[in-house]
Amino acid sequence: MELVLAADPMCSWCYGFGKQMGLLLERRPDLSLKIILGGLRAGATDVLDDAGKQFRLHHWGKVEEASGVPFNREGLLARRGFVYDTEPVCRAVVTARVLRSEADLLGVFRAFQHAFYVDALDTTDGAVLAETGSRALAELGHPVSSEEFLAEWNKRSTIEEAATDFATVRAMGVSSFPTLFLNKGGTLSKVGAGYAHVDELEKHLAAMAA
Repeated sequence: MELVLAADPMCSWCYGFGKQMGLLLERRPDLSLKIILGGLRAGATDVLDDAGKQFRLHHWGKVEEASGVPFNREGLLARRGFVYDTEPVCRAVVTARVLRSEADLLGVFRAFQHAFYVDALDTTDGAVLAETGSRALAELGHPVSSEEFLAEWNKRSTIEEAATDFATVRAMGVSSFPTLFLNKGGTLSKVGAGYAHVDELEKHLAAMAA
C-alpha cells in the first residue's frame, strides 16, 4: 500500500498540510508516499496585482490559523511584476524525482514551499529553483549540483513529465489541493481533501483498512 498525494508547492493549503503529512508518514512507516504535482496555476501569464496579493493574504491567514506555519507577508507585498505560474516549481519537484528517485520527495517539496512562503524567493526562476533543489537534496543525503539540476529542469522530457503529472491529477478527479489517496492493490481511495490533522487522517486510514 502507498499514499498518493496530489499537491502543488505554491498552494498555501498544501504548505499548511506539509507538517501533518510528515507526521503521518512517521506514524505509518509501513506506507510509502508518491507525490503527483498538481499544476494549480501552470502556465499562468497574469501579473499578480494588489487585488491578487490581498486575496492570497486572506487565505494565508486562514492557513496560518489552522496549521501554525509561518508566512512572509512583506515578501509577497514587495513583489513587482510577479507572474504566479506554478509550472516551474512543480517541474522542479519532478526534476528532483528524476535525478534522485530514492530521495525523500516530500522533503524536497517542503523545501520549495519554504523558499516561496518564508524566504520569499522567486520560485518561477530556474536558477533559484536549481539552487533550492540542489541544496535540499544535499541536506537529504543525495547531493546534486545546481548546474546538473538546472540542466535537467530545462529538458523537454522533464517538462513533459510535469505535464503528465498535471494530466494525471485531472484524470483522478482532483478538484482541490491537497488531496490524499490510498493506493491499495492498484485501487485509489480518497483519504482526505484539503487540510487535515494527522489524527483525522489516521482514523480514516484505520477505517479504510477495516
